[in-house]
Amino acid sequence: MVFDAAGLNHEQQNEEEPPNMEASKFYEMLNSAQQPLWPGCKSTSELSVALTMLSLKSKHNMSQACFNDVMKFMKESSHPENVIPSNFRETKKLVAGLGLSSIKIDCCIDGCMLYYKGDSTLIECKFCQKPRYKEPRAYKKNSKYVPYKRLHYLPLIPRLQRLYASVRSAKHMRWHYENRREEGVLCHPSDGKAWKHFDQLYPEFASEPRNVRLGLCADGFTPFNQSGKTYSCWPIIVTPYNLPPELCMMTPYMFLTLIIPGPHNPKGKIDVFLQPLIDELQQLWNDGVITYDASRKQNFKLRAALMWTINDFPAYGMLSGWSTAGKFACPICMKKTKAFRLDNGNKISWFDCHRQFLPHNHAFRRNKDAFYKNRIEKDDPPSRLSGEQVWQMVYGIPKTTEVRICNVPGHGRSHNWTKRSIFWDLPYWKHNLLRHNLDVMHIEKNVFENVFHTVMDTKEKTKDNENARLDLPEHCHRKELFLKINSNGNYIKPKAKFCLSKEQKNDVCEWVKRLKMPDGYASNIARCVDTNSTKFFGMKSHDCHIFMECLLPIALRALPEPIWKPLTEVSQFFRDLCSTILHEDHLLQMEQNIPVILCKLERIFPPAFFDSMEHLPIHLPCEAMLGGPVQYRWMYPFER
Repeated sequence: MVFDAAGLNHEQQNEEEPPNMEASKFYEMLNSAQQPLWPGCKSTSELSVALTMLSLKSKHNMSQACFNDVMKFMKESSHPENVIPSNFRETKKLVAGLGLSSIKIDCCIDGCMLYYKGDSTLIECKFCQKPRYKEPRAYKKNSKYVPYKRLHYLPLIPRLQRLYASVRSAKHMRWHYENRREEGVLCHPSDGKAWKHFDQLYPEFASEPRNVRLGLCADGFTPFNQSGKTYSCWPIIVTPYNLPPELCMMTPYMFLTLIIPGPHNPKGKIDVFLQPLIDELQQLWNDGVITYDASRKQNFKLRAALMWTINDFPAYGMLSGWSTAGKFACPICMKKTKAFRLDNGNKISWFDCHRQFLPHNHAFRRNKDAFYKNRIEKDDPPSRLSGEQVWQMVYGIPKTTEVRICNVPGHGRSHNWTKRSIFWDLPYWKHNLLRHNLDVMHIEKNVFENVFHTVMDTKEKTKDNENARLDLPEHCHRKELFLKINSNGNYIKPKAKFCLSKEQKNDVCEWVKRLKMPDGYASNIARCVDTNSTKFFGMKSHDCHIFMECLLPIALRALPEPIWKPLTEVSQFFRDLCSTILHEDHLLQMEQNIPVILCKLERIFPPAFFDSMEHLPIHLPCEAMLGGPVQYRWMYPFER
């Protein structure tokens, strides 16, 4: 009766099955290709030779004729009974049996559409009417039609099936289910509220622990150096989250699925190129695919669900459809933000947008002098909208796959929607608690750079410039920072208390110059110091990560106590947030602390200091509770 209620048959669960037809072909091909190169050879097989030679051909840009000559020489000079492929065609045919092929899909030169499915026979773009193919060369007979632009798509389903074809990786794909953690401890995405909420909504999907949860990363990549032609392509990488922490986010389990061609950023048209991947994700959710589990020697129906996307803040706007620029840049607060434009700086400031997150009895809410002058804060914080609420806002907006130019009425005035994202085509997308991640890596880097360059008063990088001082009288009661005019009519900028003196800046540079880090802990930060001009330059994201969390409180210790303490609290906040193991009670405390920390910074720095990057940390503890530790949701592993 228990088995009937659970829908499981105990005898069938333990019964071994032969591989399905597709898996059988793969195993047969693998066994035949693993035969020794010649009788008695133990170190090399036919498959390993083929893979090595194809790798060398790609690495050294070897021509096909050269490849054929090398293979012919190897075959003639080896054992008479060798099984070395004779030429490039035979080598490709052998490797093709692995089943991990790529698909080339022609696309419009402007990225308006793909020549895909029903549009595969078109010879010009249905939106801009530009031709699909280049003009054939008149002097060359039987020349092929060459498309202007082509998308390379690597199907996802065969790779997920291949994870279960190996006994070693198949047993790890159930780790999230078989290794339960204690309540309130977050060390894996499966511990987050978003994963558990998805399990409650779709118990049939959750009942099969071998079903795969996926994350998707999109980021721009410049393959050529600065001396070459400017070219930006966009790899789309998908990674499974079923794996244990020591394997999750490792390079072998990051699947490159798309290479969106350049030479320019696809921007809002990125959805056009995502169509094949979305179709495959719909197939994995609606129908599933028969897969052979080598660890249990069983065939089962594999299904998969996309949990969220991982991207920097500009790419967040490209994928979500909510523009991350302007007054409504925050995708969580949306139109309820209190950001405003500075007249002289001509940019959006998030100054005094954080008192609304404080308790109603907090003293900062009634302060009229330290924040926006003559303002008392009485409003409640903006609530985080659910997926269903967001869907009600976007379902009437057209997709970029349907129209060439998507003009949404009211954009920039009442909302920041630019399109309806293609991810809403996934049936479960509106039920995901966390659809797009705020990237902690870039947020931490930007916050650090803004703080450090302002305190070091780095020319052209400080947020405390002349325009920032000109905007002060309109918004703040800080007369000691107002610009003064000398007898020649020039502005004089009084030194701020949050800026280090010249001697103190020299001490910081000399200290960092002599600093020695343990091997593998950080790069050589000393290379980024110019002691002559007391400047820091060329610091990478991880350099900023180490400096922000470990070195900042020491480097800025010369600042007055009321300024040094809030900066130390910011450093400690990111240090706690980036822990490999999080606790829900600690995250709740961090969620209460971060508005206070940001308000303390607002009492120190001018309004021009606070851009969207200084605002976004207020939402990071909530996202950590939903998605788990940030190590599984930031850009570090993908950018590496």
